[in-house]
Amino acid sequence: MTDHHLPASVETCAWGYFDAARAPVLTIASGDRVTMDTVSGAPEVLPGDGFHVPPELLDIHARAARPVPGHILTGPVAVEGARPGTVLEVAIEDVRLRQDWGYNSMRPLAGTLPEAVPEARTITIPLDGERMTGRLPWGLDLPLRPFFGVMGVAPPAAWGLIPSIQPRRHGGNIDNKELVSGTTLYLPVWTEGGLFSCGDGHGAQGDGEVCVTAIETALQGTFRLTVHEDMTLSYPQAETPSHWITMGMDPDLDRCVEMALTDMIALIRTKAGLSWADAYTLCSLAGDLRVTQTVNGNKGIHMMLEKTLLA
Repeated sequence: MTDHHLPASVETCAWGYFDAARAPVLTIASGDRVTMDTVSGAPEVLPGDGFHVPPELLDIHARAARPVPGHILTGPVAVEGARPGTVLEVAIEDVRLRQDWGYNSMRPLAGTLPEAVPEARTITIPLDGERMTGRLPWGLDLPLRPFFGVMGVAPPAAWGLIPSIQPRRHGGNIDNKELVSGTTLYLPVWTEGGLFSCGDGHGAQGDGEVCVTAIETALQGTFRLTVHEDMTLSYPQAETPSHWITMGMDPDLDRCVEMALTDMIALIRTKAGLSWADAYTLCSLAGDLRVTQTVNGNKGIHMMLEKTLLA
């Protein structure tokens, strides 16, 4: 195993998109660990004086191409042995703050209540890295639980350049608050090398992310990237120390439910050898369907099941 470090810069970041044609900025062996620096936000969300702004964010604002609206993503990282039909395991070993502020924005005609927002608003939220809290304008110190809203591989080459906003079968803007340090994401691979990217750092987020944004901030993540040739997935899945997680992403939340539930039934059958009917029953008795987010065009549902139930 080799450790790598990938800083955020104009050369190592793509602003707003995934694209299988984008050349990797780093190539590693399967099982290697990579620490990736990320930045977040357009010029209009920068804080006032007194906060640390990563200088690379300002350079990206000044010089980086922005072909479509979306997130600033660090990567892609190619992993040797990743090819279509394999699965990339993304073990999230560490997630850390890189700055002392985050922001939250809302605007008319966006979010879960698109016509209820009277005018655009962005607030700066001071972050305390020692106490791991964010100070909200009305005085609440909100506990931080940082994670990456965007983690994904390159989409199928036939899709071309796609915005980072909509989560799809390649992962991307999943916005699943369960994917903190100590958890693992599994991504189906669609192109040679996998081409993993991450960004959209969140200091804290509720299920739903209803006003469009979480506490958006700059994070550093350490990932161990491992290729699995003996796994087959058509959609992202994940695990925490205590739960299995399946996911559905679609403009229709009902369809998201069907996707996450169908994959959980299949996971139960694989891991516990139950019949389809028994697996469906277990989902009804012990599976938890949760709304991942409702603001990314493709909405999200994830289903969680305790691992001990399949022992």
